[in-house]
Amino acid sequence: MNLYDLPRFNFLSGIKSFLISQEKKKSFRIIALIVFISVVFGFLAGAVSSTFFYFQIKNYLEKLNINLPPVLEKETTIKEYVPQTSDEKKIIDIVKEFSPAVVSIIVTKDLSAIEQYYSGARGKQEIGGGSGFIVSEDGLILTNKHVVLDEGADYTVLTNDGKKFKAKILARDPLQDLAVLKVDKAGPETFAVVKLGDSDNLESGQTVIAIGNALGEFRNTVSVGVISGLGRKITASGGGFVEILEDVIQTDAAINKGNSGGPLLNLKGEVIGINTAMVIGAQSIGFAVPINKAKRDIEQIKDSGKITYPFLGIRYVLINEEIKAEKNLSVDYGVFIVERGSGEPAIEPDSAADKAGLKAGDIVLEFNKEKITTENTLAKIIIKYNPGDKVVLKILRGEKEMTIEVVLGERSG
Repeated sequence: MNLYDLPRFNFLSGIKSFLISQEKKKSFRIIALIVFISVVFGFLAGAVSSTFFYFQIKNYLEKLNINLPPVLEKETTIKEYVPQTSDEKKIIDIVKEFSPAVVSIIVTKDLSAIEQYYSGARGKQEIGGGSGFIVSEDGLILTNKHVVLDEGADYTVLTNDGKKFKAKILARDPLQDLAVLKVDKAGPETFAVVKLGDSDNLESGQTVIAIGNALGEFRNTVSVGVISGLGRKITASGGGFVEILEDVIQTDAAINKGNSGGPLLNLKGEVIGINTAMVIGAQSIGFAVPINKAKRDIEQIKDSGKITYPFLGIRYVLINEEIKAEKNLSVDYGVFIVERGSGEPAIEPDSAADKAGLKAGDIVLEFNKEKITTENTLAKIIIKYNPGDKVVLKILRGEKEMTIEVVLGERSG
């Protein structure tokens, strides 16, 4: 070999080496591909065979009444929240079952020309709202009177699943903060309803659940507390509404603006009250109207389409030791018939009391042989009767006791 052949030799050797290296790389790729395919098919075959054998074994064991340990099925089970106590489970179940029967009530109204000028708004505007709950499958709804007090407004019911229905006011209770609405629906749709309980057998300390449209924004807000007191007497006011409510339930379950009209439930899932008021500036002091007072309204609406009460027609103050001393009275019980500071007469003209001859200054001691006291008030007694009933009043006129027969009149809403 001479020196001139060396470069050609090196060149040919390089080509040969290059071709050999390419063949090796090609072979490596083929081997790698074969390995990859083998792994994939091996994995699939393993999965199929393991699943097949798993179910074969499972079916065989089930025939022998032997269950596989839960750990083998862990990956196919979706974990759910497990309540920590039996009471917690009750609350969760009650909320799930009865929230669909709780509704939001939206109040809208055409603004006056002056209101439109200053607000810049036109047409109907939302001016208020509250809560309610459905008591019949055809859409009868119970709520607070103060929620639907405006006779010139329109009312829309918003259900838990987001459906909207127009509603009309069937009646406003003349004595209680209660009202009954009816959903205006075109089709045969039926609604979820609540269960009504018994509010005559409640106990302080009893657990209760409040559901409602908190602040008019947060639908079906749930709060839990206890009954803090029974037989309370309050003066409820707001938005031009003032009413004295007797024998109401006190609770520390949070009742916020917008919760009015929503249900207060016990741990059986029964409605035992209608949330009606809260004490502004206090900590967890709210009130609810006992459901038994509302049952009467519901039945009357179904039967006659209106809410009626027996009406005596007197204005009075309930006598206690303080009133006895202040008015220089000879008794510490009963009701003292007296004019109010606003100039309203003590005896309503042409009322049952007027027709029976009652006078300002009389003290009614008994109503059909029931003694009137601060615990057994005239309002509690008279509600047991109906318009047209004849009752006997025992009264004190000056120093003389006498009995008077009265045929009760009617007050409707």
